[in-house]
Amino acid sequence: MHRLRVVLAATLASAPALAQQATNAFNDPFLQATSAIANCPVPAGPLYTPEEVRAEAHVRAQHGTSCYRSGRCRLPNSYLYDNEIAPRAAQYLRQDERFATSSVWVMGRQRLVFLLGCAASKEQAADMERSVGLVDDVAGVINWLSVPGEPPRYPLAPAR
Repeated sequence: MHRLRVVLAATLASAPALAQQATNAFNDPFLQATSAIANCPVPAGPLYTPEEVRAEAHVRAQHGTSCYRSGRCRLPNSYLYDNEIAPRAAQYLRQDERFATSSVWVMGRQRLVFLLGCAASKEQAADMERSVGLVDDVAGVINWLSVPGEPPRYPLAPAR
């Protein structure tokens, strides 16, 4: 899990400088769930350079199948869950009135849900983390939400 966080953080951190050549090569789900905080910085999302794609492909093949072989996953690759989990997590956040005052993006990777964006308070951010953790098939939640007055805890999308 620690290695995944380091790789993802490094990938996201390099996104603004490499936006022209970086793509979401693995089609990792990344969608906005809520949008009430107008000045919330937009996250970079899952962007990979060609070099990162080559390095990450092996890791994804190995880690994706080990979950199934160990009996922890019903699907043969843990990444197969992501395109189902992320939309359900976003739907949950949109439909829960407690979170209507936030601006949150959801990213899925290997059954982990990353929450990026802005929460109205630390309590709201913690509630979102706990709530998304209850969504079926979610293995964990990475809370990178900021509150008003704090700098973003995630890399930003390139300026357009």
